[in-house]
Amino acid sequence: MTETLIRVVLLVTEQSTLYLNLLLIFCLFFSACSNKIEPGSEAHIREVTLAIEDQRLLNAEDTPVDWLLHGRNYKEDRFSSLNQINKSNIDQLGLAWSIQLGTKRGIEASPLVVDGIMFFTGTWSVVYAVDVRKGEIIWIHDPGVPREYGEKACCDVVNRGVALYKGLVISASLDGRLFALDAATGKVVWEVITVDQKKAYTITGAPRVFDGKVAIGNGGGEYGVRGYVTAYDAMTGDELWRFYTVPGNPADGFENEAMEKAAETWTGEWWIMGGGGTCWDALVYDPVLDLLYIGVGNGSPWNREHRSPGGGDNLYLASIVALKPDTGEYVWHYQTTPGDTWDYTATQPIILADLEINSTDRKVLMQAPKNGFFYVLDRITGELISAEAYSYTNWATHIDSDTGRPVESEFARYLDANVTIAPGPGGAHNWHPMSYNPETGLVYIPVQQNFYTYGPHKDFSFDHDSRVWNLGTETDAEKPLIKDEKIPAKASKLVAWDPVNQKEKWNVLYQSTAGAGTLTTPDFVFQGTPEGLLVAYDSLTGEGLWSFDLKSGIIAPSVTYMVDGIQYLTIAVGWGGATGTSSLPLTEQVNPGTIYTFALGKKSKIPDFARKPKKQLVKLPVDASEAELEEGQTIFIKNCRACHWGEGNVPDLTYSTPEIFQIFHEIVGRGIFIGKGMPNYGDRYTEDEISNVKKYILSVAEERRTAQQ
Repeated sequence: MTETLIRVVLLVTEQSTLYLNLLLIFCLFFSACSNKIEPGSEAHIREVTLAIEDQRLLNAEDTPVDWLLHGRNYKEDRFSSLNQINKSNIDQLGLAWSIQLGTKRGIEASPLVVDGIMFFTGTWSVVYAVDVRKGEIIWIHDPGVPREYGEKACCDVVNRGVALYKGLVISASLDGRLFALDAATGKVVWEVITVDQKKAYTITGAPRVFDGKVAIGNGGGEYGVRGYVTAYDAMTGDELWRFYTVPGNPADGFENEAMEKAAETWTGEWWIMGGGGTCWDALVYDPVLDLLYIGVGNGSPWNREHRSPGGGDNLYLASIVALKPDTGEYVWHYQTTPGDTWDYTATQPIILADLEINSTDRKVLMQAPKNGFFYVLDRITGELISAEAYSYTNWATHIDSDTGRPVESEFARYLDANVTIAPGPGGAHNWHPMSYNPETGLVYIPVQQNFYTYGPHKDFSFDHDSRVWNLGTETDAEKPLIKDEKIPAKASKLVAWDPVNQKEKWNVLYQSTAGAGTLTTPDFVFQGTPEGLLVAYDSLTGEGLWSFDLKSGIIAPSVTYMVDGIQYLTIAVGWGGATGTSSLPLTEQVNPGTIYTFALGKKSKIPDFARKPKKQLVKLPVDASEAELEEGQTIFIKNCRACHWGEGNVPDLTYSTPEIFQIFHEIVGRGIFIGKGMPNYGDRYTEDEISNVKKYILSVAEERRTAQQ
C-alpha cells in the first residue's frame, strides 16, 4: 500500500512538472510576442540604428540586405550582390510605392536603408525618414536654411545624402551647418557651423563617417572661398582637425608643411580671391590602409591667369589628396589637372578596388574627373598606374605615363584667343555616381559630351565680386575664335569602362547632356535618364532589359536592399542640379520631386502628373534706349543668367506672366520672393538699374517671339 501510494505521488509530481514547464514556455512565448518591437516604431528604429557602429560599417559589404554607407561600402563601388531581382524575372519588377516630396528643385541623394528604415535628403537640405514596409514617411526634419542661400548655391539647392552612426542621422545643410538627428525621432542631438557664413560657402555633399569621426567639405569655389575638409567627433560634433586644400596669406603663416609646400606653386596674391579648392563631394575612407582620400575642386577664379598670374600648378587644386584620418595630416597627392584653368574639378566619385594589373595585384583608386581622363592610381603611394581618355578631349592629347602630367594642346589656355574646348566646365563626368562591378570588371560611368568656348576677357580686365560667379573666362569679340570641328554634339552616355585595359567595352547614347548616377548588381546596371526612364541594362553587354517610365527627368542614383526577404530598388527623382536649373528634361515638364520604390510582382501606379499648357512668351511694350538695354544685359548676365536662362526648375523670365512684371521691383529690389529662393538685390542696384534689367528681359522675349514667327 505504501509503495503504491509513493508511485502515484511521483506520477502526479512528474505530470505537474511537465504541465508547469509547458505553462512556463507558453507564457514566455506569448510574453515575447506581446513585447515584440513593431517595425517602424521608435523602439525599432533606435534598436537597428544604434547597432550601426564601426565594426558594422567595416563589414557593410557582407550585409547587402542594408545600404548603410553613401556608396554602399567603404570602397564606394555601389555594387550589390543581391540577385533576387535577376534576368529571369526582371520583367516582373514593378512599382511598390511612391511618395511625393512637395518640391520642384533638384534631388541628388543616395538613400541609406537599415532593416526597412530609409533615410535620405531632399531640396533645401531637408531630411526624411521613411518606413519601406509601409511606404510612409515617419518623420521630416527641415533645418530651416535661409532662402537667400539659394543665391550662393552654384548648382541648385541640392543635397546628396546622410550618414548613419550609433543611433544618429548625420547631415549637412546648404548654409554650412553639420548636424546629428536622433534617428528614431528626427530631433536635433548636436549641430555645428562648419563655415564662415558671411562668405559664400555652401554644403551639398553627403558627410562620411569612419572610426567615430564624421568628415565634411564645402562648396563655393566660383564665389571666391578657400576650400577645406573638417573632421568632427560623430557623437558630439566636437572639431577634431581641419585640412585646407589651398594656402592662405603667407603673412599669416601656414597651418602645416603641406600648405607651405603648396604656396610655392602659386604666384601673386591668390588669397585675396580665396583660391577655391573646395571639396564638395568625394570623401572616401580606406580602412585597409587607414587613409582618407579627398577630391579637390577648381580654382577661384577659373582662369589661372587671374588668380596666379605667374603660372604654377596651384596645389592642391584638381587633386586627389590622401590624409591620415586621425589627424588630417597630409600623406600624398596626385594632381589630375595642374594649374587648372577650365573648372576641371577632381571632386567626382572615387572608387577603391583591388585589381590585377600586369600580373600584379594592386590596391587602386579609380576616378573619372571632369577633365575627361580615367585615372587608376596606386592608393598606397598615389603613383599613376594608367590614364586614358574616356570621352572626347582636346585640351590635352594624353597623360604622360612617366611624369603623370597632361600633355596640353598649344591652344588650351586660351591666352590670346577664344577657344572651344572639350570637355567644358560641366565635365566629361560630374557628381553623378559611377559604379564598379567586380564580377564583370567594369566601371559604369555617366559620361557627358560637352564643350565650352573659353575666352581671355576684353583687355584682360577682371573685377572680383564675392556675391556672384567669378570665372575670368568670358569671350572677347575682338579676339579670334579657335574651333575644333571634331568635337561631337552635346549628349550623354552610359559608358562601361574596363579599368585594367583602359578602354570602353560598350555605351548607351542619350539625347540629353546629363545622365543619372549608376548602381550595379550581378546582372544589371541601373540608371535613370533625362527622358524619365529608369532602365536596367545587361551589365556585360549594355542591352536594355527593363525600363519604367517615371515621366520626370532623373539625375540621382538608385540603391537596392532587402526587407523581410524581399529585394527592393529605390530611386529619388527630382529634376535640377547644374543642368536642370536652366533646361527642361526631355519629358518637357518638371514634375514634383518623388521617391519611388520597386519590387517583384508589384503593380502600383505613379502619381498622375497632369500635363501643363505650353508657356507663352510675355508680351509687353518695351521703351528702352540701347544704353539701357546694354546695362540691363550686363546686370542680368552677372547675376541672373545662371538660373533664369532656360526652362528648367527655375523660371525662364521671358515666359513670366504680365503680373510678375507688375511687381518686378518688389521681387528684385525688395525681396518679396526670398521664401522661394529669389535674392534681394535692393542693396546692390538702383531702381533705374533694376528697371533696365526688366526692359532687357522684355526685349529678349520680343526677339524670341519674332524669331518664332
